[in-house]
Amino acid sequence: MFRCPLAGRRGRPSFSRTRAGGPESGYGVPRPAAAAADGDPGLCMTDLAAPLPALKRHKPFALFWVMRVATTGAYFMQTVAIGWQIYDMTGDPLDLGLVGLVQFFPLVLLAVVVGQIIDRYDRRAVARVCQVVKAVCALALALGSARGWLGRDAIFVILLAVGIARAFETPTLHALIPGLVPPLLLPRAVAASASANQTAVICGPALGGLIYAFGPTTVYLTCTAIYIAASVLVSLLPRDARARERKPVTLENLFAGFSYIRHHPILLGAISLDLFVVMLGGVTALLPIYARDVLHTGPWGLGLLRSAPAVGALVMSVVLAHAAIERRAGLMMFATTAVFGGAIVAFALSRSLPLSMAALTVYGAADAVSVVIRMAMVQTRTPHDMLGRVMAVNSMCTGTSGSLGEFRAGVVAAAFGAVTSVLVGGLGALLVVLAWMRLFPDLARIKSVAPEEMP
Repeated sequence: MFRCPLAGRRGRPSFSRTRAGGPESGYGVPRPAAAAADGDPGLCMTDLAAPLPALKRHKPFALFWVMRVATTGAYFMQTVAIGWQIYDMTGDPLDLGLVGLVQFFPLVLLAVVVGQIIDRYDRRAVARVCQVVKAVCALALALGSARGWLGRDAIFVILLAVGIARAFETPTLHALIPGLVPPLLLPRAVAASASANQTAVICGPALGGLIYAFGPTTVYLTCTAIYIAASVLVSLLPRDARARERKPVTLENLFAGFSYIRHHPILLGAISLDLFVVMLGGVTALLPIYARDVLHTGPWGLGLLRSAPAVGALVMSVVLAHAAIERRAGLMMFATTAVFGGAIVAFALSRSLPLSMAALTVYGAADAVSVVIRMAMVQTRTPHDMLGRVMAVNSMCTGTSGSLGEFRAGVVAAAFGAVTSVLVGGLGALLVVLAWMRLFPDLARIKSVAPEEMP
């Protein structure tokens, strides 16, 4: 299952300089030999087992990790507060679905623009502007809650602005990673970045639920301060000095990310699998209903439910940050996606808070494996000069799946109840896994997340 990334035919790495969109990356580090797949499948579970430099020794990546924990944690604090506040205002499950739908439109409408900006301009500056916009939105939510003018419609308008900022932020943060670590450490960096995200998902909702006891204004002001701090941390990251593409903007150039993915079936299968499984199997929009009406808890219970998937995901991400998936990566992705669907079914049928949290923990752990495999495939198979456009498409798909999944869950819950909505979604996710194994058989046969030669 796990294989040391330096294990070659005789346990020795080969040395070469890898390419990033053509020119050499400048990192003189060892990379696996092409024949490594034929070597001894030894386990590589810790830094001691693999003589790679620790990620924590790379100060730029350490700053990035802290920044991502901060900004993502604040976003999920804000999300918990908004979910509870709007459901308390209206009591309508459909509004919880609309929260996701409002943030979905910018991901789709701006995808081609986002990719162009990321590939043409300083990615640090793009990320910094996103933090400032989110800080302004959080401040508006705080003022509206404190002064009493914040209503359902105002929340949706502010969420639209948040959605625009996140449409730029998410692919930008992913595109920053290859410039912060040597190519050999990239798969681990992707996993470590995922662990940062999961750390935030654990802490953010729990803190949001606890701080909400002092009112939504307190939550939103806290988020404002964190977003400002994140913008400062982004400014401390080193500038990527590699040459950027300055071709005239044409339709072909705008849609180059879509074209690249379409002509690479491995990437197409991995990204579309995540798109449809998450769209059917998303449960987060209905957690306020489960917390209050099914499990009969309060905001603290909602915070625990929101954090439970990240507990499993964090543990798995930490494991993957210290080990490389080098054997049966494609089959592993399908298997863990099936476990993801099964965990949703278990959660749908649960009436116990501990059992529900256990199901969501498995849900998060299984999803983490799929995410790391998919992100490593995309980043190691995409040239640097168009990574922004490809990541923008990937973010559009993942964001689309989450937002449309929340909307689907809300619509079905409004018509048939929350339990039915979650149960149907879990069963649908299992059917998608079976269908994709037939549609993309080569994906199931993939052994390593990275190709033999880095693009």
